[in-house]
Amino acid sequence: MTGHTGYWAFLAHRVSGILLTLFLPAHFFALGSALEGEAAFDTFLAWTERPLVKFAEWGIVLLLAAHLGGGLRVLALEFLPWRNWQKGLAALAAAMAIAVSLAFALGL
Repeated sequence: MTGHTGYWAFLAHRVSGILLTLFLPAHFFALGSALEGEAAFDTFLAWTERPLVKFAEWGIVLLLAAHLGGGLRVLALEFLPWRNWQKGLAALAAAMAIAVSLAFALGL
């Protein structure tokens, strides 16, 4: 079963959802620093210029794109009849997720 394309698409959707959920506290922390004043938020923004943080931002965009693609796949499974050619859509969704995240990383 683990070699089935649908299984990997399912797994990518679930894992991206869990990782995005784990990201939320960090996001709320960043928003909270803006409430502490301009200096605190500027300090946080300066921290975000580090290469590791920039790489993590790319990862977040990749996770968002993968989760969106997986969600669209689930909607298609629920509302459209399944055909063999649709298996390739999972690979296309993965490729598009990577392309979107790379475009973000390159500033396009």
